[in-house]
Amino acid sequence: MSVLFEKVLPSATQSIRHDHEHIAALFHKFTPEVSPATCAALVRNLCTALEIHAQLEEELFYPALRAAGLEDPVLNRSIPDHDEVRRLASELRSLDEQDDELMPLLHELMRTVLHHVADEEAVLLPRAEQLLGSERLVELGAQMARRRAELAGPHAGEMAHDMARIAPAKTAVLTLGAMTAAVLLAQAWRHRRGHHHL
Repeated sequence: MSVLFEKVLPSATQSIRHDHEHIAALFHKFTPEVSPATCAALVRNLCTALEIHAQLEEELFYPALRAAGLEDPVLNRSIPDHDEVRRLASELRSLDEQDDELMPLLHELMRTVLHHVADEEAVLLPRAEQLLGSERLVELGAQMARRRAELAGPHAGEMAHDMARIAPAKTAVLTLGAMTAAVLLAQAWRHRRGHHHL
């Protein structure tokens, strides 16, 4: 594989760690000073990010770990953890941003997500790096980037609008630009690999 692609295209574990950082940053934006409109944008952005992240792991990352022979209680708990995150996200989406239940529900979601992230960071990501190797992880990262683009597509307008409200314009543009660049790199990498297999 080209060294350039290895350096630029995020591996599966790098992509997952980036998602964890993005989600943690969104949680930190919920402050008492946040306006109701920004709070609503944060909830939408957070829920969409969590749903896409969970689907990527369930469709691509966890099956790759199982195919590599990993059997671990953390892996077995991961999908039930995601189901609980989806349940809480669905409840959050149904609330008005000024509802008294919003902050307690958000704290419950935060606890659930942080526990799940801690398990992944301590167990699953290091094991993936041991079992799968760098080339497989980059290949998996490319698949995740393509799938992320498909999953995010229907939400692109809403996400761009919300990012403009949540983050300064420069940050929002950089975030959307990075997502676009990752998809383009994944497509180029797949095209390159296709030629190598001919």
